[in-house]
Amino acid sequence: MADYKRRIYLINPRFQLKFSFYVCVILFISSMIYPLTIYDIMSGFINYVLANNPALTTALQEQKKSLIIILTLWQIGFTGLVFIICILFSHKIAGPIHKLKLHMQAIREGEVIRDVTFRKSDYFSDLAEEFNETFHAIQEAQRSDFMYLSEINSYLQNLLVSMDSDKRELISEIINKLDDIQHRYMSTEDVEREDGLPEAASAETKSES
Repeated sequence: MADYKRRIYLINPRFQLKFSFYVCVILFISSMIYPLTIYDIMSGFINYVLANNPALTTALQEQKKSLIIILTLWQIGFTGLVFIICILFSHKIAGPIHKLKLHMQAIREGEVIRDVTFRKSDYFSDLAEEFNETFHAIQEAQRSDFMYLSEINSYLQNLLVSMDSDKRELISEIINKLDDIQHRYMSTEDVEREDGLPEAASAETKSES
């Protein structure tokens, strides 16, 4: 797996923000039991003290206000921390999916395709391996079909010589179509081969050193 770093943490803002928001809401509601319990205990203690010593009313009320502020800031800070953690966590989910999406778009557009790789810290590393194995299997099947088409093309070209003129036009169109398929396939193979040469040379240099 690749050891590169992503500088954009909101790769899929809709998913990541929605995921983080729901987690924070659930956690905020469930964690409110602790500050409310502390506040309730403190209020009971203050009422008990005030009943026995009214002179401490002002001081205890100030302490109560301070407690409310502290509990509020704690809850906000804790929720904010959880939100950031959720963004970082969802980044490791959205990142691989986003990269796989770009990889499939490149395949659809006919670009030179290499194996898809995820970062070491990303989740779904087995998805990249499964995708690469599946794509290689498709490529092998494509090569096998291409060899078969080449044989058919050669056979039709030989057959074209002995055909009547009225059938030659149809067979010629088929041959041209097969030639076009072969040309596109060979162009892709040549680009992949040329693109792999620097990597192979680099690997040989490293092995020699």
